[in-house]
Amino acid sequence: MSLRDYNAKRRFDQTPEPAGDTPARASKQPIFVVQLHHASSRHYDFRLELDGVLKSWAVPKGPSLRVGEKRLAVEVEDHPLSYASFAGDIPQGHYGAGHVEVFDHGHWQCEGDALAALDAGKLEFELRGSLLRGGFALVRTQMRGGKPQWLLFKRSDAYAADLDADALVAQQAAGASAAAAPATRAKASRARRAPAAKTSAATSPAASKRARPARARSAQWHTRALALDGARDAPCPTELRAQLTLLREQAPDGERWLHEIKWDGYRLLADLVDGEVQLRSRNDQAWTQRFPEVVRAVQALPVRDARLDGELVVLDAKGRTDFSALQRALDGSAVQPLRYIVFDLLGVAGVDLRDTPLLQRKQLLRELLGDAPGTLAFSDHVIGHGPEVFAASAGTGWEGIVSKLADAPYRAGRSADWVKTKHEDSDEFVVVGYTDPKGARSGFGALLMAQRDGKTLRYVGRVGTGFDDALLGKITALLQALHSDTATLELPTHIPGRPRDVHWVRPVLIAEVAFRGWAKEGLLRQAAFKRLREDKPMSELGGDRATPGKARAAGKRGAATAAAPARTTATRKTSRTTVDASTSTTSKRTRSTASKTTATTTSKKAAATSTASKSTTSKSKSTSTSMSTDGITITHPERVVFPAAGISKGEVADYYRAVAPLVLAEIARRPLSLLRCPDGAGGDCFFQKHEGRHLGTHIKAIPLQQKSGAEDYIYVEDAAGLLELVQMNTLELHPWGAQVDDPEHPDRLVFDLDPGEAVSWADVVAAARDIRAKLRSAGLESAVRLSGGKGLHVVVPIVPEADWEQARDFCEAFAQALATHAPDRYVATMSKAKRHGVIFVDWLRNGRGNTSVCSWSLRAREKATVAVPLRWEELGKISGPDAFPMDKALERARRQRADPWASVLALQQSLPTGGDKN
Repeated sequence: MSLRDYNAKRRFDQTPEPAGDTPARASKQPIFVVQLHHASSRHYDFRLELDGVLKSWAVPKGPSLRVGEKRLAVEVEDHPLSYASFAGDIPQGHYGAGHVEVFDHGHWQCEGDALAALDAGKLEFELRGSLLRGGFALVRTQMRGGKPQWLLFKRSDAYAADLDADALVAQQAAGASAAAAPATRAKASRARRAPAAKTSAATSPAASKRARPARARSAQWHTRALALDGARDAPCPTELRAQLTLLREQAPDGERWLHEIKWDGYRLLADLVDGEVQLRSRNDQAWTQRFPEVVRAVQALPVRDARLDGELVVLDAKGRTDFSALQRALDGSAVQPLRYIVFDLLGVAGVDLRDTPLLQRKQLLRELLGDAPGTLAFSDHVIGHGPEVFAASAGTGWEGIVSKLADAPYRAGRSADWVKTKHEDSDEFVVVGYTDPKGARSGFGALLMAQRDGKTLRYVGRVGTGFDDALLGKITALLQALHSDTATLELPTHIPGRPRDVHWVRPVLIAEVAFRGWAKEGLLRQAAFKRLREDKPMSELGGDRATPGKARAAGKRGAATAAAPARTTATRKTSRTTVDASTSTTSKRTRSTASKTTATTTSKKAAATSTASKSTTSKSKSTSTSMSTDGITITHPERVVFPAAGISKGEVADYYRAVAPLVLAEIARRPLSLLRCPDGAGGDCFFQKHEGRHLGTHIKAIPLQQKSGAEDYIYVEDAAGLLELVQMNTLELHPWGAQVDDPEHPDRLVFDLDPGEAVSWADVVAAARDIRAKLRSAGLESAVRLSGGKGLHVVVPIVPEADWEQARDFCEAFAQALATHAPDRYVATMSKAKRHGVIFVDWLRNGRGNTSVCSWSLRAREKATVAVPLRWEELGKISGPDAFPMDKALERARRQRADPWASVLALQQSLPTGGDKN
């Protein structure tokens, strides 16, 4: 234990490194630090506090998180503990000349005597840093060299990952350039940059790579800041409230606006005062202790006074924000580098910049942050061309953009100077209760959500999807702690379920929810959980919408319009598989020529970005399970979808791949309603028929006119599209009775025989035969299908010439005639009170937009049954509606030599005219 060698190699009157006086007293929790050293030979310095000093090793390639991957670690002189916080530039001509930055920092521990273990040549220890966590080992080798040489490697545990130090650095650096991505992807790439501050000097990127000159001293920053328009020679106040955005339907156009990425993380304000840092959330929670790496990064700025505004994020390998990864990093369940993306500078070096135009503030901020990759990054922008930037951001996976008036001052609170435009409609609501889980799900079934309505809360619906197992556990614990014996609000009378089935909680938790608009009852449509908003108080709920109801509807329409070109390109440019002609029913069609140019440009730029980022990291099989089926990636194939039958998502994909030609004969180029079950058949499922974000590139959309305007409906053309539906956790497929080429004229009708209680299977079979005979007397031949549910479908193919109203009228009259002639057997109304002991002849599936399950579709039922087409002759041999679970259906499909419906489908039959409906 000696700092003699350390001191002998340095001249502390000429280098900023801390002097090594005497070894310090041992800390209660020993620290470790890893520093990235841009010396003559770039390397990482790995340091462990031990015996009052930092035991140090130079690691050329840096630590690895891959289990057992050995990295050479050359033992070097001990360093003082104060070196752990050192970051800066060691001048040329001095020992270790070059730039030093902190890569990771935290505490470490080991069992037993660490010094004895080092002397013995093998030290096993555990790191608790931001990036490096879990078990590691240092083992001394017998390799010859001037200094002792060790091997550093990761031990097997939950923190292992397919990453190393360089990948983590590159992952961080990706975020610095990602902010400018919309500029390179939009046609607006020629947009002007912000004008330089009055006294600033241009910096050559090439020069900055060759050497890292020391940035201006604090006094120079004071002079620079004071020269800006509106600057005041007084320190900016601390603990300022954040400026907030308003939601807009469309991104503003014109040169007055600049546009930034809408970062998906936690808003974070940083106050640097006399070298000390305080971090705050948007609702003024103290977060300084939670993010020590951000504190160190802000302290490393070349000033001792600054006020920063930005977003705390985790970036993926392509530089895109990953909020789920951010949450895992914060709760310690995963190792992820945190980035503080800074987009505003409110004050610096004793100068208040709140009245300075935004462009000038951002230019000074860019210079303050410098260009070295690290925890801090500058949020770049584009001037003008808002709609193009917004459209381009859709193709690269961003949530949306934030547009700001370029000459505006900084003002706390919400104003029209900052507006956001999003691709997906989402909003924040307060959790008021929850329901019990169903099936194999644990924790809770669905969250009950409410919205502020003046001083009261109004129920807006349930959210049962969007939760993984970890999130279910976390939220369940929070709900139990907030239990309330009294109802938080009164449920509307039209809501299904009983109030006593609800567990009420105090209205504290705020959740962000994505949804597809509002039903007429004022409830959310197709709601999915996105995240808890720990940083947002209830007082801000709905505050970003100037006129909430109109903004929601407008935002939905705007998002669909803007996102469409980018999604269309992905279909053309990033096809992931080639399907045999036998499984493809028709050639691909382009959606619109107008979108092709913009979309192709977006795709090429995105491809370039993707290629550039490939070297940053690779995905680990150990951290993300997936399988490839006909070139389509199916994630989490091991997840059980049908618990009672023990069937996994991968097996569902295999089934649909095997029967794809049969399924496509039923659904190809027909608008679809999908029954999606993210939590398996035993969890909450929901129907989706409209196009949305995050759909596969082989899933198409067609705009169909509705009362509220044109809406995009989903359809597929080939096996690749079918498998992408499976990847979306689709179990059931419900097509229209018409094709996308002629959506206004049905080509098949379906009568669904739904038996009431006390109706035997033999009665259902007899009813199907009766209906067949009556249809035949009306001049129509029919086919029969086992629904896979409770009954049978009688299917009538027709020539697509009658419109939907004519088809519906025929089916209604036919069903009413059955009920009139045999009221003891049939009923033609949905009323459950009238269905005991009789069969409901469901004719309602034959209206425009209504659907019925297709042949060979799985059903989201306990036994994983399948809807199977039958020959009339074999109907009497079928034991019941659940006669074909998935394995038996697959066996039947493989044995089948001819379509049982072939003769009927070949007919050219028309609806009877007049009153001939028997």
